[in-house]
Amino acid sequence: MNTLTAKEVHEKLNSNADTVLINALGPNSFRAKHIPGSINIPSGEIEERADQVLPAKDQEIIVYCSSPDCTASPTAAKKLSELGYTNVSDFEAGLTGWLKEGFSLARANT
Repeated sequence: MNTLTAKEVHEKLNSNADTVLINALGPNSFRAKHIPGSINIPSGEIEERADQVLPAKDQEIIVYCSSPDCTASPTAAKKLSELGYTNVSDFEAGLTGWLKEGFSLARANT
């Protein structure tokens, strides 16, 4: 399993429109704060939603959660790999690592 730094994730998001960034936290956490451009698929919903949202098994997918101590993103990454996705990375520093690098977060408009 690949792990990425905040700078690597930022570069990928700015250079490759095909990269999918998944926030593996619950919907309330996602609405409160998330990395701009990410979509919300809680780790417990990966099996039921992956095929609808992620049709290409070889697409670059990066999952993240709140911090290195959070288990949602490694769990989601493992599930995606088990479902046959071949290009999955875990941004294990998550939201705290993103902020530490000086990047901004977004809030949902709901």
